[in-house]
Amino acid sequence: MSDSVLFIQFQGDKQLIEVSVPENPSERNLHRRLTELGILTAPDMLVFIDEAEEHLQRDADRTISGIRHGTRVHISRCRKVRVSVHYLNRTVERDFAPGVRVRSVKTWAVEEFRLDHKDAAEHVLQICEAADRPPTDTPLHVLVHGGCSLCFDLVPEKRIEGCL
Repeated sequence: MSDSVLFIQFQGDKQLIEVSVPENPSERNLHRRLTELGILTAPDMLVFIDEAEEHLQRDADRTISGIRHGTRVHISRCRKVRVSVHYLNRTVERDFAPGVRVRSVKTWAVEEFRLDHKDAAEHVLQICEAADRPPTDTPLHVLVHGGCSLCFDLVPEKRIEGCL
């Protein structure tokens, strides 16, 4: 039986850790492997596969579906990340799984604000009260520091100022 390489990411950390696991592991076996490697160090840490809504159970014998070579595994203390997005004078909020990427949040926000395709293409998500514009493939939990919420502003990607 061959091994699969997984990429592990922790809440609040952009670093990826490469881990080799047997092909088609059970939830219990993946938890055991991550514990052996010193990755799972606290009982309140939850394991999510890619953008899955539900975390893996520590004692489940179910084979993990959707796991393959290159899969991202997210270790988070948050079951959900509460996201607020501001655009002009409106704000929308929603809970997302920790592994959901910034691009999915933007897609949702664009629909909520009913932006047309042209306007949507010219806007990006920027972390509130900061200049940080995370890449669209960034998982939400990587941006979370001390808590389980994030705030974004939907802003123009480039602002072109005219001369008077």
